[in-house]
This record gives sequence, C-alpha cells and structure tokens, in this order.
Amino acid sequence: MKQLALPFLNENDFASEDFCPAPSNAAAREWLARPEAWSNGRLVLWGEAGSGKTHLLHVWAKANHARVIEGAVLQGLIRPAGPVAVDDADLVPEPRALLHLLNAAAEDGHPVLLAARLPPARMSYKLADLTSRLRAAQAVEIRPPEDELLDMLLTRLCADRQLTLSIPVRNFLLLHLPRTPAFYREAVARLDHAAFDRGARVTRTVAAEILEDLVNGE
Repeated sequence: MKQLALPFLNENDFASEDFCPAPSNAAAREWLARPEAWSNGRLVLWGEAGSGKTHLLHVWAKANHARVIEGAVLQGLIRPAGPVAVDDADLVPEPRALLHLLNAAAEDGHPVLLAARLPPARMSYKLADLTSRLRAAQAVEIRPPEDELLDMLLTRLCADRQLTLSIPVRNFLLLHLPRTPAFYREAVARLDHAAFDRGARVTRTVAAEILEDLVNGE
C-alpha cells in the first residue's frame, strides 16, 4: 500500500492529558522526566511523522517554562534565557543558527530538547561542529505504535470531534489504515467531514472510499 504525503491538520492544543501513553513512547517519557541525566544537557526525540514528538515537546516545554522554536524557520543568533525546545530540528535552514543556539544554551546551563524524524547520526547537516554536538546528545526513539495505542488514538480522535463510528467501521479502519498516527488523524478528519456533508453516520462503504483516496494521495 503506497503512502503519500498528507495535508495534516494543525493541532494547537498539546495538553498533557491528551497524550496517549504506551510502551512505544515509554522510553521518551522517562527521559523527559530526567533532564538532569541528558548528555550535555540535550535530548533528541526522534521517530516517524505523527508519532507524538511534537506533542511531548510542547508538554515538556510547558512544564519547564521552555521557549519553543520551530526548526524550519530557525535563523540568526538566538541566546535563550532558559530551557529551549526545538521542533523539526532536522529541518533547520541555517545550521549555524542551531549550532549557536546549542552552544549558548550549554554556556548558560539551559537544557535543550530537540524533536526530529531522524536520529542525530542520520541528520544531513554538513557543519562538522553541529554534527558532533547532535551526535553527543542523548537520543531516544519513539517507536511505531502498537495495536492498543492505535485503538486508543482512534477512540480519542473520534471523541474530540464527537464522531460516532460503528464497531464494523472501527474494525475496518484498524485493519486497513496505514499504521501511523498521522494517517489516523487525517482519516478521522475526513470521516468527520463526510458525516457532516452527508448528514448521516459513516458507513463501511464511506470509510472504504475515504481510505482509498487517502492512500492514493487524493
């Protein structure tokens, strides 16, 4: 089954109670609770899109009064006044900006949390000093989700939208959807829109149509 890029929905509310704990993210949660143990005061959370990295990053940032920086737009020289969290740390357009940020935070004793799709060893930065600092950081993977987590995620996503799915439709989705949280979020959004547009509950036929469009990138 081919997986293509999705028009992911923006999610602004990263409340700690909305995160789904599971064995696949247990190691990440344990490391986030112990910033004093991070190598050189840095931790890299990595894993596939939609695995919960950004959610955990925001939860940690809120709990630690950390500044959140979007890596994709990180430029210039920034000296953080406290803990800092960098999302999409593997997409920084100006590597020297990230290097300066890491150095400045280390000099002032501030912890830095980074989230990325790739582990430090596979990030493509050509700046040797930045590469060495990233590889020296503690890195922890958020592993692919288990069945129980996907079931829990589907329930939570539907509840958030007050979308009711029959057991046959739920089972169909759990069996056939690509096993990534990002696809689940997009599928539930499309099912919700379909239910609203048609003024009826989602049937297995409708779910199959949406799933086909989803995996075909439509």
